[in-house]
Amino acid sequence: MTAKTYPNTAFRFQVEIDGLLVAGFSEVMGLEAETEVEIYREGGVNDFAHHFIKVQRYPNLILKRGITNSVELWNWYEGVALGNITRKNGSIILLNPKGQESFRWNFFNSFPVKWIGPQLSSISSEVAIETLEIVHQGLKTMAPS
Repeated sequence: MTAKTYPNTAFRFQVEIDGLLVAGFSEVMGLEAETEVEIYREGGVNDFAHHFIKVQRYPNLILKRGITNSVELWNWYEGVALGNITRKNGSIILLNPKGQESFRWNFFNSFPVKWIGPQLSSISSEVAIETLEIVHQGLKTMAPS
C-alpha cells in the first residue's frame, strides 16, 4: 500500500501477508507459544521428575477491528472456505505513535478459518473487518533493524 491508501492511523497494528500490507487492526490476540511436556517419574528418584518436550503449540491469531482498502484477506478466506487452502506467511507489525514499525511477529504456514464482518455505517467509506482468525504453525519475534 502507498502512504495515500494506508489504513487509518488509529489502528496500531498492520497485517502483512506474503510481503503485502493488507490491513490495519486495533486489537491482536493469540501471540502465544506453549511447549507441552511429558512428566516422567523415574523409579527410585524421589527428589525430581524428568520433563520431556512433546510438542510446541500456537493458538489461533485473532485480529479485531480492522480496516483495509483491499479485498486480499476476504479472497484468501473465501478460497479456504471453498476448499482451496493456500498457506501463507505473514507478520503482525506493531506501530509506534509516529506510525513506524517498532516490533514484528512473523507467523508461518497460515490460513484464515473465520471472518466476521462489521456493523455497517454510511459515514465510513473503508472496508471494515470486525474479526479475522488465522491458524498458523509458528511465531518468530523480530525487532526492526
